Amino acid sequence: MLFQSKLKIHFCWFACRIPVARFRSSAKGGLILQSVSSNVYENLAVEDWIHDHMNLEDKNVLFLWRNLPAVVIGRHQNPWKECNLPLMREKGLCLARRRSGGGTVYHDLGNINLTFFTLKKKYDRMENLNLIISALKALQPELDVQATERYDLLLDGKFKISGTAAKLGRTVAYHHCTLLCNANCTLLPSVLQSPHHGIQSNATPSIPSLVKNLLEADSSLTCEVVMDAVVSEYAVQHNIKPHVHIIDPSDESLFPGICQKRRELCTWEWIYGKTPKFGVLTSFQIFYEHSLIDVKLSVDVKNGYIEACTMELPDHWLPQGLCNELENCLLGSKFCPSETALLVSNLRRTCAQNGDLDTKWNMLCDKLVAIM
Repeated sequence: MLFQSKLKIHFCWFACRIPVARFRSSAKGGLILQSVSSNVYENLAVEDWIHDHMNLEDKNVLFLWRNLPAVVIGRHQNPWKECNLPLMREKGLCLARRRSGGGTVYHDLGNINLTFFTLKKKYDRMENLNLIISALKALQPELDVQATERYDLLLDGKFKISGTAAKLGRTVAYHHCTLLCNANCTLLPSVLQSPHHGIQSNATPSIPSLVKNLLEADSSLTCEVVMDAVVSEYAVQHNIKPHVHIIDPSDESLFPGICQKRRELCTWEWIYGKTPKFGVLTSFQIFYEHSLIDVKLSVDVKNGYIEACTMELPDHWLPQGLCNELENCLLGSKFCPSETALLVSNLRRTCAQNGDLDTKWNMLCDKLVAIM
């Protein structure tokens, strides 16, 4: 793979591919893995697999990975509230939901992802962040990087270069964080700004922050250089050789059952259906014959599907019966523009009207699809 080749030439240490059975018995003290994949679902599946299957009694694990452009939301977040889904569809960006908590992050190949696996009793996020700081200081002693009480890393006291999330299992825990080296900081704020209005939800909200790339502070701090430094510091602190084990997340012989984990992470039921129940209470206007018609819309969404839908608009403008037809056709459907558009298109054919009534009916349908 092209991405694999680009990464390998920057590592001066011995990179080996070891069978899965030896993951459990080798590398006492610590193990360093790096993914050749740039697929967000494959890399998240590796995290799941290590958490579920690897014995960490006598070792810790550091997993390094990078993704093509994607947005990753936390386990308990609402994607309609956290992301600009229309823009992501336009740009071809993937949306993924991870199994850890925390806020929404933007990934691309200019962003490093670091996952620290330990036994739950050894879990220490601040220790991991201090390791990253030590690695960066080794590269550039003058760099002003500090960890916050929220376990973020700030550059120059105000620019966020790393965010943190974690999953604590029964006996195993992992802490993962991002590290902005040369990410697209123009696209980042755009895709993390939702265009949806009126969402009422108890889902975990993200906290907006000013961001900056490490490359802006020092042009030598590329992803490859920073990853090398983190690996070196991890090896020193865990008293192990800095061997980086290059892994292929799609290799079932290495990770039995991992393809099923990846498939689960790609489903609507996981990405959207795991969203905590929420409501949308909004309004919009339709311009018709030099007048503005006010429409109020209320939608309840559970497991990503529309559970209730009501619209209020002037009775003289459109018969209530037609509004009821539109409301009823959406019940039980996915809360997404493509499904809404299909249902509305079918309804138009079966409930075609005459003259002005047909024009009004179509305008209302178009507007409803546009705001989904």
